[in-house]
Amino acid sequence: MAAQGLTPGYRTIANFRRDNWAALKAANREFVLLLRELQLLGGELVAIDGAFFHGDASKASIKTRKRLAEQLAGIDRDIEEYGKALQANDSTEEAHSSGGEDGGSRNSGAIADKLAALMAQRAKAQADLDRLKDSGETQLSTTDADARLLSKRGHVLAGYNVQIAVDDKHKLIVASEVVNDGNDTGQLYEMAKAAKEALEAETLRAVADTGYYNGAALKECEEGGIVAYVPQPKRTGALEEQGRFTHEAFSYDAEADVYRCPAGAQLRPMNGVKTNTSGRLDIRYVSLKSVCKACRLREQCLSQKSIIRTIYRWQHQDVIERHRARMKEVGALMRQRACLVEHPFGTLKCRAGYRHFLVRGFAKVRGEWSLMALCYNLARVLNIIGFDGFVAFFASRAAEKAILRVLRAVVPAIGRAAASMKRLSANLGQNLAILCVRFSTAE
Repeated sequence: MAAQGLTPGYRTIANFRRDNWAALKAANREFVLLLRELQLLGGELVAIDGAFFHGDASKASIKTRKRLAEQLAGIDRDIEEYGKALQANDSTEEAHSSGGEDGGSRNSGAIADKLAALMAQRAKAQADLDRLKDSGETQLSTTDADARLLSKRGHVLAGYNVQIAVDDKHKLIVASEVVNDGNDTGQLYEMAKAAKEALEAETLRAVADTGYYNGAALKECEEGGIVAYVPQPKRTGALEEQGRFTHEAFSYDAEADVYRCPAGAQLRPMNGVKTNTSGRLDIRYVSLKSVCKACRLREQCLSQKSIIRTIYRWQHQDVIERHRARMKEVGALMRQRACLVEHPFGTLKCRAGYRHFLVRGFAKVRGEWSLMALCYNLARVLNIIGFDGFVAFFASRAAEKAILRVLRAVVPAIGRAAASMKRLSANLGQNLAILCVRFSTAE
């Protein structure tokens, strides 16, 4: 029977996406397993990257501590101005008071109402600021509790950061996650680990851009059987502009456990370790004051106020050294990274027009993203093997299952028949022996 032009309502589709977020995530994971059966995944190299997507919230609905503090300061200024206006109006009313009602009292009432509204706004802003302090969060979102203000290269939006790991064979998404942290630094290991598990690989190579560089993450990758390739960001620009030596000009002597400066002097380790702002434990290597004072390269090494040079070395610096050695000749691999990981985001944003989430909250947003990743992978598979090939694969799977069902039914029956034949053969053997005896006796 024809559908007679009937189509699903937009609300039905929207509700299905909203209510079945867990099933959409599961379907996306199952499709990655299907990709492995189709042998469309290389399973050796993945590229990792993130992209910002708008959430169902405006920038104005997300408040930071700085914004709340500025709002409080502005309200306090307005309250002070209205207070002065109210006081001036009262003074004017007293000076020109008469027996009847005048405009001064009406103005006083209007100013008092505005002042009360400002006091209510101030109380709300102060309550929001207190909530931030108590929770330890840096942002407070009133529309979507999980959405955050994200900033990259001067562009700010209210939404989420979508992380993906793309297999190098056919640019298929093998792992993805939605976070609300605008910094990619802490995402490298988790994404590489998820990709490794999805591919069931013993070892995996993972490439990412400079934003993912993090010593602790590189250590986790190394321990987890993941070989990471991430360019190290350049953080010595200020020293280079001043014409001074960066830490890279100091060589480390592992056998003596000292650093040697460009002039050949030694920087020896201090007792104990120092915890930096990120919680990393560093060992301090310090030069001698007397040596630096007489050094001919002093101006190229120290500032005018400094008397010694200090180099900080991470406790697990050997991880960084091995990573640097890997990164010496990876130009082609880095170019391949861009081609791999930017393909899904470009396809979804530019061709599919998918740039923002329509639901709110981590659970539903992650489900909606799973649907989009599933659509991307499905369209990609159809482009690779064609619709007929895709259908033929499922037909062969159905045929294999049918054969297995038949075998499950036939094998026990064959076993029972074999047992019956064995018993029949034994009975026939006995009966033939009896007949032979009787026949010989009759002769």
